[in-house]
Amino acid sequence: MSLEIRADEECDRTVAFIAKTVNEAHSHGVIVGLSGGIDSAVVGALCARALGKEKVLGLLMPSTHTPREDLRDARRLADSWGIRREEIPISGIADGVMAATKAHGTKMAKANVEARVRMVLNYYRANSLGYLVAGTGDRSELLLGYFSKWGDGGADFLPIAHLYKTQVRNLGAYLGLPKRVVEKPASPQLWPGQKATDEIPADYGRLDVALHCLFDLKQKPAKAAAAAHLPLGVVKRVLVMHTKTEHKRRLPPSLT
Repeated sequence: MSLEIRADEECDRTVAFIAKTVNEAHSHGVIVGLSGGIDSAVVGALCARALGKEKVLGLLMPSTHTPREDLRDARRLADSWGIRREEIPISGIADGVMAATKAHGTKMAKANVEARVRMVLNYYRANSLGYLVAGTGDRSELLLGYFSKWGDGGADFLPIAHLYKTQVRNLGAYLGLPKRVVEKPASPQLWPGQKATDEIPADYGRLDVALHCLFDLKQKPAKAAAAAHLPLGVVKRVLVMHTKTEHKRRLPPSLT
């Protein structure tokens, strides 16, 4: 099953969506957290097209374990678009937050602190400038809940939330992003050596087909597994991940 897109049409309608969203919010521009990965690269490129380089600020927020090549790619991308960029190292900030609690945190709890520090910095700069925060999550990550709640999930709008990871890569190629960025293995980079493929049920090429079958076509797990060439158990794990992370995709519950 193919998830091919008309990249030119997708680019045009996403650019129009960004411009409309920013205009309707009476915002002066957008903040994009640039990691050097494919998702933030595509969002940054689209925002620059939609708004003009003077209305986009790329915020680079490396930690001590951020790969040098990722930081280099983020800098080069921002410079290639002609947008402003700022760098704020976050490890000292995150360490300060954790030290203030005087409690031992789990590996994931510590990782989420880094993601949430980045969110705080995005919003501090956005509020200071009258900008919106452009989220960089794609449809694959959102359906799986593969993001930090109130971390990289914290944004004012989501330009590529309708595109699966493989589609984002296709759009990145159309936008002329460097091949190394388009093909770079996905990773939140919240600890040394972290890889998305160590945590998600399958590689994105097959996973996206399964997600499309399950959530767009409303097919049964067995049919989705066959279409994606995945074991049924893997597809069932996808559904478990989706169910367990439903709280990430909803507003906090309250009494009415």
